[in-house]
Amino acid sequence: MTFKKSLARNSAIAMSMLSMAVISAHAQAELTKRFIVKYPSASESRTMSAQGVDVMAAQQQMLARGDVAYQRSMLLDGYHVISVKAGSEEELAQRIEELSNSPAIAHIEEDAIMRAFAAPNDPRYADQWHYFDQQAGINLPNAWERATGKGVTVAVLDTGYRPHKDLVDNLLPGYDMITETFYSVDGDGRDSDARDPGDHMKQGECDGSYPPRDFDSSWHGTHVAGTIAATTNNGIGVAGVAYDAKVVPVRVLGKCGGRLSDIADGIYWAAGGSVRGVPANQNPAQVINMSLGGRGNCDGIYQEAINFARSQGATVVVAAGNSNDNAANYRPSNCAGVVNVAASNINAAKANYSNYGSVVDVTAPGGEWRRRADGSVFVNDPQGVLSTDNTGDTTPGSDAYFTSPGTSMAAPHIAGVVAMMYEVKPDITPTEVENILKNRANTTALTDNCTGCGSGIIDADKAVAEAAGGVIDPIGGSETFEVADYYRWWFWDFGQPTLSYTVTTPEGMTSLEVVASGTSGNGSLTVFNAQGEGCTGDISGAVGSCSVSDPSAGDWTIRISTGYRSDMSLTATWK
Repeated sequence: MTFKKSLARNSAIAMSMLSMAVISAHAQAELTKRFIVKYPSASESRTMSAQGVDVMAAQQQMLARGDVAYQRSMLLDGYHVISVKAGSEEELAQRIEELSNSPAIAHIEEDAIMRAFAAPNDPRYADQWHYFDQQAGINLPNAWERATGKGVTVAVLDTGYRPHKDLVDNLLPGYDMITETFYSVDGDGRDSDARDPGDHMKQGECDGSYPPRDFDSSWHGTHVAGTIAATTNNGIGVAGVAYDAKVVPVRVLGKCGGRLSDIADGIYWAAGGSVRGVPANQNPAQVINMSLGGRGNCDGIYQEAINFARSQGATVVVAAGNSNDNAANYRPSNCAGVVNVAASNINAAKANYSNYGSVVDVTAPGGEWRRRADGSVFVNDPQGVLSTDNTGDTTPGSDAYFTSPGTSMAAPHIAGVVAMMYEVKPDITPTEVENILKNRANTTALTDNCTGCGSGIIDADKAVAEAAGGVIDPIGGSETFEVADYYRWWFWDFGQPTLSYTVTTPEGMTSLEVVASGTSGNGSLTVFNAQGEGCTGDISGAVGSCSVSDPSAGDWTIRISTGYRSDMSLTATWK
């Protein structure tokens, strides 16, 4: 390494320290820090001597300074430890920059204190494999070195909450949005009491056929909220993902479920919007978790409510669903602009119940309950997700800790990670969050090579690190669909069909282009979305395309009509 290169690198270190000093909120009257310095090698000293630089004199001059003290030599040749004294962080950075530019040293770095990664002292943390398991966990202990969700509010739209001793300190005032007493169970309509009275159901009492059997109360909202922000390092129970975040419970689910109208109002209220007859939310959420859903398309009020939340800067995290089916058939997981979460098990494979598909963004642990030889379910199986719960079968009992499986348990892992991302970058946008989770977090591939599980199992540490790094530019992508074999057998048996595919584009894209390629086939190509944007193109000899400029974020339908002996593929590219 040349002397000039060494100085350049040292200057970079000094400037980095200077920037750290500027943002430090802990300036002291006087401080002393230790640094490791490397003296120039013999050959470097000879080179500088030929240039008229006396290295030894420079070193003597450095050690004669009143603010520098020599501590010791190190085992490695040429390395030494010094201490530097200054009146403030800013002054210290200036002195280190001076030393960096001195010919006395070739390299300088802080003799920093390293510490073991501290595990929480919560006794059941050891059972929360979904946080730390090297294969199936989300790498949470490393992420905790960067953030814990401090200063961030997460709204949990669910069954409400129980004032669990391991959760209550992280709860903010919420609201019960359920309007009908049959669903609310608590004897009244909307009010400021978001506590969960229980949601037990008798067979067939909801609509004659649902539920198919009696169900005990789920205490679902308490379990979800505990995963996000259970009180941690308090010597009891479990740990939460973003344990310094606060939770606003919004009760939208009761016995038999919840009305779409109540859920939509809950989204508006959680994000800081005005809902008639309901006092304003004094703690608008940066993150909204919705571990709920049902079959159907996302249109009308559901999508409008989510759009409003995003316009207020809130990221909406949803569960993909538990039907082992295409998540595109379920709302809100098929809504535009949400972070859609599939579930993995303790083996880092897709959980057997989890929905999947192109609308899934990312995967997180949801666990599984195994079945015994007689077919019965292993209730409270340790391979599920452990969180805060309640012992009551129908009405509330006492505080408990139980496991549950489901994408409902996977989603709050992501909501907690997103809260940590907001801590390190308070002005992060929902689009930036989604781009990081889908493209920048270097997530772990599932062991079963699931192709409908988004970007894989989230790495919390990498997601938070990416968020801390600055503005995230939108990332493009592509998807290819093979249509040849399908058309050969279909045309022969049924005649010429029309086949459709779906792709989802993020915000910030400048173009969406669909290109046909192959060896044979003629027909037509149409690309469109629900807003009426789109393009059309002809296909001749398996060649054709159409493109859309500045495509809106969300789902786009690709429709192709061609004939027998077609041998081609369609590639959609957005950038």
